Amino acid sequence: MALDPATLTALLDHGFDDVIDVRSPAEYAEDHVPGAINLPVLDDEERARVGTIYKQQSPFLARKLGAALVFRNAAAHVEGPLAGHEGGWRPLVYCWRGGQRSGSFAWILREIGWRAEVVAGGYRTYRRLVVAQLYDDPLPFRFIQLGGYTGTGKTELLHRLQGLGIQVIDLEGLARHRGSLLGAMDGGQPSQKGFETGLSLALSRLDPARPVVVEAESSKIGHCVLPPSLWQAMKDAPWIEVRAPLEARAVYLDRAYDDILSDAPGLLDKLQPLRRHRGHALIDEWAGFLAAGDRLALTRSLAADHYDPAYDKSMKALAPKVLARVETPDLTPQALDDLALRLARVVQSSAI
Repeated sequence: MALDPATLTALLDHGFDDVIDVRSPAEYAEDHVPGAINLPVLDDEERARVGTIYKQQSPFLARKLGAALVFRNAAAHVEGPLAGHEGGWRPLVYCWRGGQRSGSFAWILREIGWRAEVVAGGYRTYRRLVVAQLYDDPLPFRFIQLGGYTGTGKTELLHRLQGLGIQVIDLEGLARHRGSLLGAMDGGQPSQKGFETGLSLALSRLDPARPVVVEAESSKIGHCVLPPSLWQAMKDAPWIEVRAPLEARAVYLDRAYDDILSDAPGLLDKLQPLRRHRGHALIDEWAGFLAAGDRLALTRSLAADHYDPAYDKSMKALAPKVLARVETPDLTPQALDDLALRLARVVQSSAI
């Protein structure tokens, strides 16, 4: 039997003991069903070889080679990572389109005695459901954007709000990028499909009856693009704006961007494209701050001379409805705790 889910929730709430993605490692790395483990029945090289034979020689030869490879790899999985499962184990198996790879592997597992089933349509079914949620249908949530100048601790505040029971989505965390020229994180970003999978999973955990706080972002975080349904909901959302003095923000940025600021040559390379927009004199001044080890002077100028003007321009264009402007004299951990409590009260009062 095959699982044929009509909704994304039905697939995510599948009820099986494990989900097995039998596609190649490269296919799995680009994107996969949340929680799935990768047990490829053809690795990347084998898949390419079978495909080449199919196109250049004959489908029969390709299927014969593919069958030998699939059964050989399946045997290794049964003797290796699957060896400890008891007879009542229920795995859900999928491949690219729910065809030969998943069908063959599930057949082997059933012959052993395990209660394996496949996903009808494979990964393509899952992806179609994600696209429907993020591209085709309006989201059933009421969002509130958390705005403010760079360096006001918005991402940390999101996590504190979540700890206070407020629904949040950390878009920068899902995109693994801090959303600016200097926003790259170690490990790089997910693929667009991988980003959308993380976003879909986060949305599936939310209660539509309660507001959801997201950090104010542009439509693109690094190379990850916000899908249309979310972007439209964010454009329609009211804002809460956080305000803090420039000096406090400079100190916060020095701490939050320590990884970037500690790599002076790499930071200088990242700043070079700004010469066209901010002028040679300012970039040279930043280089001087770096050479002198004056990180606070650099973060102060980055905020005042680069990020703040961009934010002001964006606010003028967007003209969002602002529910409240919440101020803090500094951005120490204790001050952020207090700020989160005040923000939570605004969010809760907006739901009444």
